[in-house]
Amino acid sequence: MGWQTIQLTTPKHGSGGPLEERVDGWDFHRTPGGKGSGLLSQMRLTATRLMQVIAATRPDVIHAHSPVLNVLPSLWVGRRSNLPVVYEVRAFWEDAAVDHGTTVEGSLRYRASRLLESLALGRVDQVTTICEGLRRDIAARGIPAERITVIPNAVDVGLFRFGGEPDADLRRSLGLEGATVIGFAGSFYGYEGLSLLIEAARQMLPRYPWLRVLLVGGGAQEAQLRAQTAAAGLDRQVIFTGRVPHSEVQRYYELIDVLVYPRLPIRLTELVTPLKPLEAMAQGRMLVASDVGGHRELIRHGETGFLFRAGDVSALAAAIDDVLAKRESWPQICLQARRFVERERTWAGSAAQYRKVYRQALASYGRNPDF
Repeated sequence: MGWQTIQLTTPKHGSGGPLEERVDGWDFHRTPGGKGSGLLSQMRLTATRLMQVIAATRPDVIHAHSPVLNVLPSLWVGRRSNLPVVYEVRAFWEDAAVDHGTTVEGSLRYRASRLLESLALGRVDQVTTICEGLRRDIAARGIPAERITVIPNAVDVGLFRFGGEPDADLRRSLGLEGATVIGFAGSFYGYEGLSLLIEAARQMLPRYPWLRVLLVGGGAQEAQLRAQTAAAGLDRQVIFTGRVPHSEVQRYYELIDVLVYPRLPIRLTELVTPLKPLEAMAQGRMLVASDVGGHRELIRHGETGFLFRAGDVSALAAAIDDVLAKRESWPQICLQARRFVERERTWAGSAAQYRKVYRQALASYGRNPDF
């Protein structure tokens, strides 16, 4: 779109490297760490560094993405620099903290985190968010509709080959020759519900002795999932690849007959749309997903994928069983899924919506950009 962007990372990115870096053609400014590791210290360091970057680069807009720890320093600096602040909400801090085990829903810390989010939302110039579930929640906090814009998660369809053939050497190296493969690619967070997938596979094995589960990625739940696999005697049936480079992920996707996204029904998954099912649809892969709100917003049951009752392992096993019995319908469903992504979920289409957002943010400061 012809815009110059300057990226700033907070102390959470880590310290010890250069203050400025160029990565894949993008300029990144880093915030060095300092004394104290508390949240207030991190926000103070971020604000100080942001002031320095603004003085050097003279931007028109500050665009902060969630969590609220990013937007609070942005607001402080924006008011002192006479710059509008746009807040991009991908998820709420209080909800992510619940899944990571650092807080309990309804606790004092949870309520305080939610209050900070609401205060920030009420003070920024414009809010964007990735899905309707989050938009509704933001609006319920009293934010006027004209200040909220949904700019959905999307993919670069040019990066995903539609209907590619599996890599025979990779299949052989993973012991998947002749197997029916169900799998998942992404981060192993608790809310992803991957333990349900392993249990569903255990229940299905008597009917599908050649069934294999391919888990691509890693994360906080990996050790627990490996222990579950061993306890169930599924070491040969469940394959953990570990993390793979993003450039290699498509090769692993193409080994999987049915991708499974068994997210558990919690507030986070009801509100937030994930990115991985979009990647699967862009590549023309069959998918089964739980019927949490974030999935229902993306997947049309029986048209672009299949949904099952969230949290129910028997429903998951039955859904996979049903999909495997309908192979003749896969080409049409995969084509419909790809067309949905091309029509509604491309980065070009999503990014173009920022023209209106930035115009509105700048207009409140008496500026009328020509773009």
